[in-house]
Amino acid sequence: MPLVPTGQIVAAGPVCAFNVIALEHAEAIVAGAEAAGRPVILQISENAVRFHGRLPAIAAGTRAVAASAAVDVALHLDHVVSPDLWRSAPEHGFGSVMVDASRLPYRENVAATRAAAEFAHASGLWVEAELGTVGGKDGEPPVDPHAPGARTEPDEAAAYVAATGVDALAVAVGSAHAMTTRNAVLDQPLIERLRAAVPVPLVLHGSSGVPDDELRRAVAAGIVKVNIGTALNVAFTGAVRQALAARPDVVDPRRYLTPARDAMSGTVARFCRLVAGDDETSRRVDAGLAVTVRES
Repeated sequence: MPLVPTGQIVAAGPVCAFNVIALEHAEAIVAGAEAAGRPVILQISENAVRFHGRLPAIAAGTRAVAASAAVDVALHLDHVVSPDLWRSAPEHGFGSVMVDASRLPYRENVAATRAAAEFAHASGLWVEAELGTVGGKDGEPPVDPHAPGARTEPDEAAAYVAATGVDALAVAVGSAHAMTTRNAVLDQPLIERLRAAVPVPLVLHGSSGVPDDELRRAVAAGIVKVNIGTALNVAFTGAVRQALAARPDVVDPRRYLTPARDAMSGTVARFCRLVAGDDETSRRVDAGLAVTVRES
């Protein structure tokens, strides 16, 4: 199937967006979304681009996997700090970009994001940005939820969206990147106030660390795009460790990458069902993922 514009998938949300690090991630994400029968967003972060050394190869591979999917798939460039990188998004098939100026002071964030949004919209891209501080990225320490500026304030968020012209806003409401335990407590009333104040879809980063019930409530409160990365890596690494422990003589990477890809696929299907409200399937996750975390 041809790629679907990110804005179209988000408009029909809620929807999961999963991080792609290697081709196995892309394959697992599509397989999991197909198993759940749900649309999905494949996203490649600037960190992943840095890991590969350049964008074209991982973008082309991910785009090819997406094009073979039996469900709607969008391609998103995530957490982009470098202007050269977000300017290259259109030529590599991305339907959207998340411009990350969140570490800048407010006025500089607005100016940088507005400039990026103007370019992106002229190129037909949907644009996401972040306001507030979602900690844990690039080895950052956890953010004190009571620290000034840590949470996204509704009035400031509304002004920010109006000033920048972005199409979606990632908000800081208590989650954190890179969590391997699922014990984050979200500020659900704040999500509701943000939904009432902000006229664009809300995005939750760091969703791997959010328990099922908290994630369900967040979606009900107004979160539309749910970003998930670390949970895939937990599943992948746990499966690799199990495979190598069982067969320490193995040298063919396919012997451990196959179960690793399958484990990621199962995690993707579970989150897709959870976010879509398929409680019968999704309520089994916490125990299963907790076991995977311990084993990894």
